[in-house]
Amino acid sequence: MPEQIKPEGNLNAGHRQRLRQRFLKAGIDGVQDYELLELVLFRAMPRRDVKPLAKTLIRKFGSFADVIQAPPHRLAEVKGIGEAAITEMKIIAATAIKLAQDNVLSRHVISSWEDLLAYCQSAIGYEPIEQFRILFLDNKNILIADEKQQSGTVNHTPVYPREVVKRALALEASSIILVHNHPSGDPTPSKADIQMTMQIMDAAAALGIRVHDHLVIGRGKHVSFKSLGLL
Repeated sequence: MPEQIKPEGNLNAGHRQRLRQRFLKAGIDGVQDYELLELVLFRAMPRRDVKPLAKTLIRKFGSFADVIQAPPHRLAEVKGIGEAAITEMKIIAATAIKLAQDNVLSRHVISSWEDLLAYCQSAIGYEPIEQFRILFLDNKNILIADEKQQSGTVNHTPVYPREVVKRALALEASSIILVHNHPSGDPTPSKADIQMTMQIMDAAAALGIRVHDHLVIGRGKHVSFKSLGLL
């Protein structure tokens, strides 16, 4: 049988208005994860009680961030989620990445470290496959470019030191920061991660390019090679 959509009555309309007003008054601290998700779903489902659906999504994926960053095909597995709802969530995810990116581009990266970590987390922290990115800095440590070099599998990304250094030279970068994610959520560097980093450092040093750090991003957490004493 086709799903019976509950029409929006006065009670549900009142709930939407109260929730919107509470959010506008108190901001993100005034709502729970599922309520924030309700606010996103309101636009996609204007005549439906979305609270049960929002709670189902939080239970399935774990948090608001996990829901918003979930791959479209995983979201589509949830009964009641259609293309309109997925589109709204992907818009929110893209907006979060864009805001975080604008906080670091053309800025002194070393003094904006927390903003940089927030950007890396939003950009690749929830990706289902490994992604290797390089942040290119000028001689004043201003971020001049952020580029994805490779995408791999769920636990491996092929990286070629020669290509990394070649791109740094093309951009006239004085230093770089390596960034990649672990889809498992555990940011602990692997032996392959350490070996690859050493190879890039050797290739970069020969041309006067400094590797500031290598960040491994998990879900909501990260590891810095520099902090671990691996650089």
